[in-house]
Amino acid sequence: MPLIALDYLDLALAATLLLVNAGLSIWLQLGLARDTLIAAARMVVQLGLMGLVLKVLFTLVSPWLTALFALLMVLFAGREAMARQERRLSGWWGYGVGTAAMLAAAAVVTLFALTTQVQPEPWYDPRYAIPLLGMILGNTMTGVALGLHTLTTTASREKGGIEAQLMLGRPRGQALRPVAAAALHTALMPIVNSMAATGLVAIPGMMTGQILSGVDPVEAVKYQTLIMFLIAGGTGFGALTAVLAGAARLTDARHRLRLDRLAAKKG
Repeated sequence: MPLIALDYLDLALAATLLLVNAGLSIWLQLGLARDTLIAAARMVVQLGLMGLVLKVLFTLVSPWLTALFALLMVLFAGREAMARQERRLSGWWGYGVGTAAMLAAAAVVTLFALTTQVQPEPWYDPRYAIPLLGMILGNTMTGVALGLHTLTTTASREKGGIEAQLMLGRPRGQALRPVAAAALHTALMPIVNSMAATGLVAIPGMMTGQILSGVDPVEAVKYQTLIMFLIAGGTGFGALTAVLAGAARLTDARHRLRLDRLAAKKG
């Protein structure tokens, strides 16, 4: 079945749904109309630029350009993850912890998929590497942001209890373990819920796109299953790395709670 092409009028018609959402926000005084329209405009610009860049990358098939573009994706994801935290770590730590965790997780899982399951020729072919990285990175970003947000806000809220345990002689790892566990639980719940609902409740975007482009549904299911496993692995690895690094930053070698290492609360 040939791919059904879309023109700009089709996109404009779909965009009217956002105008309806913005109108409802104004009517109900939700305060989301401006944010909705700005987010939509950002999405259109980013996707447009992405299409142009990928067209060049797919033509050149350069490992260095592919790696550079992948690094830029991670750097932008780090900024978004930092922006979603109400109480982030101060200084470069606020950006560096989440970004480093995402870089490690996304790189390991993407390289694992490219060299074992997918195995394109060459293995760094951007037609496969960039979409895989994007799907893994997007979900890992959400997990890292939720994990760090929960870690810092819970540590601030439970300051008295944590410091009491530290004064009783418990090491910092044990004193912060319940907080870290709560942060990891929050970070992993979205991907757990997504896996539970995928199939009967929701058909993911990748599977939908493959089916619409004419791929056999059974093959589309195989690819989507692989992607969900990779996303879950990347999210778990990234969230664990970020939460452990964040917990270490919130304490010191003398087993003291260091909330002075948090930036001022937003708002």
